[in-house]
Amino acid sequence: MAFLIHDDAQRAFLPSGARVLRIHAPTALREPLTALLLNRHRPDAVFSPMQTIGSLGRRFGLILTLHDMIYYRHRTPPKDLPWYVRVGWRLFHLSYVPQRLTLNAADLVATVSEESKRQFDEVRLTKRPVVVVPNAPQRLAELLPDGVSVRRDGEVRNLVYMGSFMPYKNVATLVRAMATLPGRTLHLLSRISRERRAELEDLVPHGVEVRFHGGVTDAEYAAALAEDAVLVTASRDEGYGLPVAEALALGVPAVVTATSRSPSQIATKPNIIHCPAICQTPPSSPTPKSAPAAFAARAAGSGRRHPFALAGLRRRPGLAGGGPPRAARGGAGAHGDQPARLAGDSRRLVRGGAASDRA
Repeated sequence: MAFLIHDDAQRAFLPSGARVLRIHAPTALREPLTALLLNRHRPDAVFSPMQTIGSLGRRFGLILTLHDMIYYRHRTPPKDLPWYVRVGWRLFHLSYVPQRLTLNAADLVATVSEESKRQFDEVRLTKRPVVVVPNAPQRLAELLPDGVSVRRDGEVRNLVYMGSFMPYKNVATLVRAMATLPGRTLHLLSRISRERRAELEDLVPHGVEVRFHGGVTDAEYAAALAEDAVLVTASRDEGYGLPVAEALALGVPAVVTATSRSPSQIATKPNIIHCPAICQTPPSSPTPKSAPAAFAARAAGSGRRHPFALAGLRRRPGLAGGGPPRAARGGAGAHGDQPARLAGDSRRLVRGGAASDRA
């Protein structure tokens, strides 16, 4: 097996001694022609954790991954992408036709949840077999310093958010909710653009502490969750909800919104505290004015963490923290051997990726 990378910094996230093949970035203009480049290396199969890798003229088995259908409901592309990618993103998601052509060019399609698979089937997104390869929560407990563990009986002092700052993530509600949560700190862990940070800073209530971390390591992420914290998200839409799964695997409760499309670990887990003021409205509707106060009441009402933390440890097997490190998972096909069996086991190329913020 070999890993496809585009930056030598990605090597740090791969297994020791892993074979690599360096090619262009996924956002390069050459991406649609990737298969012609890979043909020279005569792989049996290529597994991509995205669906954008070019398949034109391929002479190998191909497994593409589509995580969810959120961008058909929220078409605004991430602002950090090149302009030509943002334009293509908009056009690509105007109808299902481009996605159908892309996925049907593969031999197999992978996705991360049964809910995503159901949505694909609902709109007949592909005629190829779709297999569910669930995301595995990071083993955050192993990254805590010696002697540090998650406290089961402390008062909630920190609210932790991990994820992007795209509009549907509804981070503004978290910021506004802090007005009625005195003595607590909101930690926004992920990388954020200057423009988006300025927008959110303007919403911070007087006398409230909101910390913008601008990106953290996995060890820092684990430490933040272990420090008398709850994970919070006011997202209006989710495909999987990996940060929630990771918090539950660590034994940390979560205060979340939930919709009819919520993945199972958000909709049914006993240590999930729901906020109906948000989840009873469709994702396309404006966030209710009462949402920040309602969310704050749920967070404050979590009180002492003991019962929720214990519930987090009684998670279903699918949420067990048994996956390899996240960055390697994202590109290493470490979700098991099912897709790789498509073309035997002699020569496989897997597109890798450096650590990124959890969506």
